[in-house]
Amino acid sequence: MPPEDTPAQLFGPAVGEGPARRYGPADRVAVLSDVHANVPALTAVLVEVESWRPDLVVFNGDLTWGSEPIKTIDIVRELGERAVFVRGNAERAVLELVGGDRRADRPRESWMAERHVTAVEFVATFAFSAVVDIRGLGPVRFCHGSPRSDTELVTPRTSEQRFGQLMAGVAERTLVTGHTHLQFDRLVAGWRSVNPGSVGLPYHDGVPGTAYWAILGPDVYLRQTRYDIAEALRGGPAVGDPGAETINSLLLRPPGPDEVMTDAESRVFAD
Repeated sequence: MPPEDTPAQLFGPAVGEGPARRYGPADRVAVLSDVHANVPALTAVLVEVESWRPDLVVFNGDLTWGSEPIKTIDIVRELGERAVFVRGNAERAVLELVGGDRRADRPRESWMAERHVTAVEFVATFAFSAVVDIRGLGPVRFCHGSPRSDTELVTPRTSEQRFGQLMAGVAERTLVTGHTHLQFDRLVAGWRSVNPGSVGLPYHDGVPGTAYWAILGPDVYLRQTRYDIAEALRGGPAVGDPGAETINSLLLRPPGPDEVMTDAESRVFAD
């Protein structure tokens, strides 16, 4: 944890946002996190999602921060009222950049703000957290980082002490997070901690071109879907994304889980 005299800034619910939005009961819920506007990955996953016939599809943050945000939004809007949108630190950055509350320090931030101008009203509807009553699991809380900040890094190595701190005041016994781009399902200090992994930019030891997600109800089912990695690699350069080279490098040679967990647990919070 950061030293007590230099506490991390927490990015929780927006001022006046109110309590978590509640949904359900639901028999089955698909959860997709960290899509990062990877359209080929998203499209492939949604085909498999439909075979499960979920009542709801929860997008657990960092949906549009990538090369094709508008196309991504058009795709997820087709789900209609079944789609639940949770705000990640990337969506918060979009709102801050477009609203003039955050300075664009890098070329990609300016580029991303420009790409979201027509979508900012939609992104502004995303909630900090959501609770869904799911058959077999009960009430499940969804948030991007943790219930106290969209920047908190929750991993399979997160200690019982820190997990208890981040769950303070939360009634639900199952927490679904994203942000670390790691897929896992673990029990910790009496809670169930789940991360569906990243659809669009996973940190893993698997084959490039694998998207990670999950089905909830009546248990937790961690899923993987193959997609056309060559198409994804062409996407960023085709639209002039200033971060295309970095993104493509991560798609082909991502950091492994051990490296990610070591870094995350040393920092705890990262925007």
